[in-house]
Amino acid sequence: MNEIRHAMTRNSLLLAGFAVLTALLVASTFLGTKDRISAAQRAAEEKALLQIVPRDRHDNAMLDDRLVAPINDPLLQLSEEKSIYVARRTGVPTAVLIPAVAPDGYSGAIELIVGVNRDGSIAGVRVLQHRETPGLGDAVDHRKSNWINGFKGRSLTNPVRDRWTVRKEGGDFDQFTGATITPRAVVKATARVLQYAQDNRKELFGAASAGQEPTP
Repeated sequence: MNEIRHAMTRNSLLLAGFAVLTALLVASTFLGTKDRISAAQRAAEEKALLQIVPRDRHDNAMLDDRLVAPINDPLLQLSEEKSIYVARRTGVPTAVLIPAVAPDGYSGAIELIVGVNRDGSIAGVRVLQHRETPGLGDAVDHRKSNWINGFKGRSLTNPVRDRWTVRKEGGDFDQFTGATITPRAVVKATARVLQYAQDNRKELFGAASAGQEPTP
């Protein structure tokens, strides 16, 4: 009986020791790769922002220059806290990158980020996450088509507000063959972001006049 107890104790100690060594190995591996993972994530985020506001339009680190986007704002439709990124040149904001959600996509909510220039025009739009149908609604993704580039340079006066929808509904924006709901959702969400930027211009860009751009 004593031999059995000793064997059980020895095996328990061996298993405990193995568990401790495994935990230490996992922890050391995590700590060794944490910085590299963080750097890779930061580089990926910065790449996405630079697709909208290229380096020649700012001289700050946009990832470190941010404001808090409001939760449950009726224009942005965000359900969790996200960041608004600010692009500056010589200290003056040239553009802001504002996150938003189109809750009415065909297959669910569509997450996007909209770059708004100081003059109120769009610097660019990118869809960050969606579950739209491959070959149809997924054309909102810039990796699938150039459709999303059609927002660049648009504003609340180009076109006027009631034409911010797809052509099928009397608007100025193309829909996709066989898909209207998805592009309509993105168009309307983008218009809401422009409205948010206009309503919160002082907070986003400061008190300077609308056309002001910093000296290169």
